[in-house]
Amino acid sequence: MASIALPLAAAGRPEWQRSHPDFTVYLPAAPGGSDNTNQHFLVTPLPNGDFLAMWTTASQESSPNQRMVCSRSTDAGRTWSPPQTIDGAARGDSPGAGLASWGFPIVTPRTGRVWCFFNKNIGVQDVRAADTGVLRARWSDDGGKTWSREYHDYAIGRSALSSPDRKVPPTWIVYQKPIVTPEGAVLAGFTRWASSAADARAASMFDRDSELCFLRWENILSERDPERLRVTTWPAGPHGIQAPSPDRPGISVAQEPSVQPLADGRLFCTMRTLTGRVWYALSADDGRSWSEARVLRYRPGGDPVLHPLAPCPLYRLEDGRYLLVFFNNDGGPGGPKDSKRNRTPAWYTVGREIKDPDQPLHFGKPRILVSNDAAPLGHQSHTQIGSYPSFFEYQGKRYFWYPDRKHFLLGKLITDEMLDLADPERYPA
Repeated sequence: MASIALPLAAAGRPEWQRSHPDFTVYLPAAPGGSDNTNQHFLVTPLPNGDFLAMWTTASQESSPNQRMVCSRSTDAGRTWSPPQTIDGAARGDSPGAGLASWGFPIVTPRTGRVWCFFNKNIGVQDVRAADTGVLRARWSDDGGKTWSREYHDYAIGRSALSSPDRKVPPTWIVYQKPIVTPEGAVLAGFTRWASSAADARAASMFDRDSELCFLRWENILSERDPERLRVTTWPAGPHGIQAPSPDRPGISVAQEPSVQPLADGRLFCTMRTLTGRVWYALSADDGRSWSEARVLRYRPGGDPVLHPLAPCPLYRLEDGRYLLVFFNNDGGPGGPKDSKRNRTPAWYTVGREIKDPDQPLHFGKPRILVSNDAAPLGHQSHTQIGSYPSFFEYQGKRYFWYPDRKHFLLGKLITDEMLDLADPERYPA
């Protein structure tokens, strides 16, 4: 790859090295270009050993040039191909129409296909152009080297937050890679925001009426024909998982679910809220219905896990433990919505299963995972790090992939020693 000129950090290092990454996936030439904003960074290993990265890029979030791109690595993350566009606005689309955002992969080893599902704006606007759209899919049969010209759209079930006009698509986002459930379905949690017709008073996406729902691909692991895929929406009924807003009585702010299976077959879902804490819910029927949400604590009856309105993904490790990535503050003086101040550094803690009917996980002492010293970057002065990341284990190594200030796309290895320092059996919180 060609060398890239970047501004220097205070210590004389290139700015992208501030968080001491082990891998560099994508480095824009400079802030302010058409690739200035890079986020929602999902990396997955393919059956042949290649790594495939997908992310949302634009000059800035929700710009008319927002698009889905991908990159491939054939050497375990050391080098990466130039970004390739999967979908975005076409020539002639009106401003705001055609955006492709928040894509996520489903890899099907049995069929040899990689699917990319994403939010596609079809020119019907409601809340925000980048988030109001249909569930669209394109696919690749060569590991992400090329993508289908053909596409297929799938219906997302309606709810009490939907527009009464059925021509208006939902406002939604999936932010983590789907999981395979104990029953063998593929499940992805998504945030559903209220249509403007259902919540006309919301000041922003942060405080808009919002709930958690779930998409289930019932047969995607064995079916190649996009016309025959069965995609269902859960829970049934008018509402998903809710968490009360402290600012607007009667309104829910439950957003960005992250789901992992427990050893007993239940599903555990973490979420962000406006309360300055991580919340969670449980499903005993493979994601079709869910318990009421409640505050997550380091142990049952213990201290709450503090967290602003930001992603808080949960990952299940191959050894049966869990990795929770969060920001370890309640929002600070600016409150949970103050994303330019309370999303750095990113912290982690390790969870272990316990026999408790209400909260079946307990967690260890939190540690810092990645930090950028809260140094602002670019004209938007972003400071956040580790928002909208991804994680996987491959051939005995643990890979954490993260955006830094919605600009650099980087990776870090998580070692045994790091996990031991946050394990509740060694360092209880």
